[in-house]
Amino acid sequence: MNNISIVFIGLDTHKEFFEVAHELDGRDNRVLHDARISSAKSSVIKMARDFQSKYPQATLHFVYEAGPCGYWIYRLLTSLGHCCYVVAPSLLPKKPGEKVKTDRKDAMKLAHLLKMNDIPIIYVPEAEDEAVRDLSRARQTATNDLNHARCQLKGFLLRNNICYDDTANWSLKHLRWLNELILPHPAQHIVLQEMLNTINERMKPLARLVNELEHQVKQWCYYPVVKAIQAMRGIRFLIAASIIAELGDLRRFDNPRKLMKYLGLTPSEDSSGDKRRLEKISKCGNGRARRLLIEGAHSYKFPAKVSSEMQKRQEMLSKEVIDIAWQAQLRLCKRYQRLMHRSKHRNVVVTAIAREMIAYIWAISREVAIAPIDVKKRIARVPA
Repeated sequence: MNNISIVFIGLDTHKEFFEVAHELDGRDNRVLHDARISSAKSSVIKMARDFQSKYPQATLHFVYEAGPCGYWIYRLLTSLGHCCYVVAPSLLPKKPGEKVKTDRKDAMKLAHLLKMNDIPIIYVPEAEDEAVRDLSRARQTATNDLNHARCQLKGFLLRNNICYDDTANWSLKHLRWLNELILPHPAQHIVLQEMLNTINERMKPLARLVNELEHQVKQWCYYPVVKAIQAMRGIRFLIAASIIAELGDLRRFDNPRKLMKYLGLTPSEDSSGDKRRLEKISKCGNGRARRLLIEGAHSYKFPAKVSSEMQKRQEMLSKEVIDIAWQAQLRLCKRYQRLMHRSKHRNVVVTAIAREMIAYIWAISREVAIAPIDVKKRIARVPA
């Protein structure tokens, strides 16, 4: 026991309890199941202290699967001075004949895979970064709720053959027109008024969330990156803040190809022998950030130019950032038209543009000076 240097501890986490298993370093040691403990913080701290007292000369390495329990376990164990890793459940290796799955076996499997250094470790954001991400997602949820209510009202009007002649939907003029509508039946008027009340009620929390997001992002350590990537065409404040909130620190990617793969924007491949077959994009990464990029990629169908609004967004930015943004606009606008002339489907073209957009965003993030962080601490690896 005195020669033990590392103890690998697997945790199968649930809402009310954790299953704990451990395995010692060395070829002759096998994985052992310990116990089921409560999910309270005091129980987790006691479990870590018991392992530390049992193996005083060893380093404790904990591992658990990412899930609804969040990252508080990671932050608690790292604050105690131990190593902790969070893994992606979908990327864990599984044997074809393995038909029995229990919490106990999962904990033992995690401990053994951590010892074999054959486990997919994911990026864990800081508490402040996760808070900004939660605020950004709440804003997006409020936007979706508002759009859903608007679609219901437009469908109701379409069924009754009521059309708005102007083009500016949901403007003040459009809302006044909706309030002045007179329907043939009193019941229909009640339905219309209830839908209008729902839209008005959902606009208020959305406005509050947008204001709060603007306030919080300006105090965030990644605000210089959020401000810099707005030099890109199709990237305004809300999209820029949401992209950085979802992706976090872009410096952890060595090259933009890894970032494209992380977002699921690279095509899947099924090649064999001399035949190379590229299929649809993998969609294996962050779907929210991928959707925002595709939304911004639609703006490159127009000729390249710097509008007055874009000039305002580029104020106080460095020349290197502005040059990268202009180079991106020249290339992507030309590429958009070239792919369309080759009779490519519009969705394919927009996806290709979004894939290159994230490469330029990665390049811009390299030009921005932000507070230094310990990247190795965030993405710790198991020693070989």
